[in-house]
Amino acid sequence: MSSIREWSQISALTAHAEPREVTTVDCLFRIATNLVGSERCWIGRGGLLHYKADIAGGSLKLYESRIIAGLLLESVSAEKWKQAIEVENVLQKTSQGTAKRQASLIRARLKTMTSSHWILVRDGPKPLATQSVFAAAISHSQLLKDFLLLYVCDHFRTGNLELTRRHWRTFVASCRERDPEMPSWTQSTTDKLGDSVFQILTEVGMLSEGSKPSLQRVHYQPEIMSYLREHKCEEVVRAMQAFL
Repeated sequence: MSSIREWSQISALTAHAEPREVTTVDCLFRIATNLVGSERCWIGRGGLLHYKADIAGGSLKLYESRIIAGLLLESVSAEKWKQAIEVENVLQKTSQGTAKRQASLIRARLKTMTSSHWILVRDGPKPLATQSVFAAAISHSQLLKDFLLLYVCDHFRTGNLELTRRHWRTFVASCRERDPEMPSWTQSTTDKLGDSVFQILTEVGMLSEGSKPSLQRVHYQPEIMSYLREHKCEEVVRAMQAFL
């Protein structure tokens, strides 16, 4: 896969270049062209990227997300939140610590969206609710978002649909070029993050199951795509449609 170049090199690309194979650089250029001025737009070294390991152990968790969406829609107080998560154990976890961590992660994901989105998560049929949680996970995690926009995008465009742990490790190694201040993760942490991301892609149908998982297109429900476009979540839409 083509290496990711500095922002100045990407800026030098023009619309009149000779036709050639689309590469990772093209994906980056498209993001930059369409998202200039966006708060979360990647702008090269010194930009606003921040990669975190908070997606580890955080697959889509649809069952739990429906419950958390319900609590958010009820606008429960901090006291009632604690009562539901820690005392009543509404997420049905084996330990209070696990319940608190998962509830915190899911709430952070969902709060990147609005109450209209939470209704899709709480009340929607499984495909719609799953895709809605996927959108929130992308919005919440820069790591997941960039993996889709910069790496999965390139795999679809080159026709290399196989996705392995080696590919994930290569992507994470490249992240430091975009975010020099990102934490130094151990191999174990890196692999756990990859496991979570691969599980998320499998749950939403973008990655096939089996011994040799491969990328595949996803048919999204119109309700979630309409919501994202109405709320101008262009980056999230592009990431979800990395196969286009």
